[in-house]
Amino acid sequence: MLVDSHCHLNFPELFENLPAIKQAMHDNKVGHALCISVTLPDFPQVLALAESNNNFYASVGVHPDYENIEEPTVEGLLALAAHPKVIAIGETGLDYFRLTGDLEWQRTRFRTHIRTAIVCGKPLVIHTRNAAEDTLRIMREENAQKIGGVMHCFTENLNVAMQAIELGFYISFSGIVTFKNALTIKDVAKKVPLNRMLVETDSPYLAPIPYRGKTNQPSYVKYVAEEIATLRGISLDEVSTATTENFFRLFKHAAE
Repeated sequence: MLVDSHCHLNFPELFENLPAIKQAMHDNKVGHALCISVTLPDFPQVLALAESNNNFYASVGVHPDYENIEEPTVEGLLALAAHPKVIAIGETGLDYFRLTGDLEWQRTRFRTHIRTAIVCGKPLVIHTRNAAEDTLRIMREENAQKIGGVMHCFTENLNVAMQAIELGFYISFSGIVTFKNALTIKDVAKKVPLNRMLVETDSPYLAPIPYRGKTNQPSYVKYVAEEIATLRGISLDEVSTATTENFFRLFKHAAE
C-alpha cells in the first residue's frame, strides 16, 4: 500500500472528479491521502474531505505564495488544528521564486506555523523554493526539531536534505523525481535514508512521467515510488512499505 502524503483534492479539477479519483486510488493500492490546506477560507472544504472519507486526512495552514490575505495566528491555527482529522500544520514555509521584494511577512507567517505545531504536537508540512538557507535558519531559530515534519516536494540538494533530516524532518518526493533532467533530485532520492522518505503527488500539479503535463492525481504516486525503487535498486514493495510506515510514524494522529 502507498500513501499520497501531499495533495490538493479540494481544487476544482480534482474535487469535481472525486469518485473516479477514489476508485483509481483503490485500483492502484493507494490507501490514504493527506489533503493540504493553503488558505484559511479554503480550510473548511479540506476538512470536509477528511471528515467524509476515512482514508483522507487534513492539514491546516497558509501557503507562502498567498499575499495580502488573512494572516494566521497561533491561536486561530490551534483552534482549527484541534479537530482529530487534522494531522499536520501547513503547508507553510518560504518561496522566493514566485514573489520578490520585502518578504519578511513570509518569514513571520512561517514562524507562526512552527510555533503552532510545537504547541499542538502536530508535524509541519514545509514548502521551500529558492529559500533553503532562510528556511533552515528559521527552523533552527524556532526549534522546529521539537516537532519535526516533512520537507514536501523536495527540490534541493543532498546537503539541504541532510540538514533537514538532522532537524528531525522527512524528505518527500513528488513526480519531479521522474523527470529526465531532475538529476539533483534523483541523486537525493538515491542517497537519503529510506526511513526518512515520503512520497507524494502535490496533485493536481507535477504529474509524473508518463502523465507529465496532465492533471495529477493521488493514484499516480505509484510512479514516484517506482522511480525511487529503480534509482535505489530495490523493489517497489520495499519503497511502498517504508514510505507508508514513515507516514504513520510521522503523523501520529493518523489512523491506519
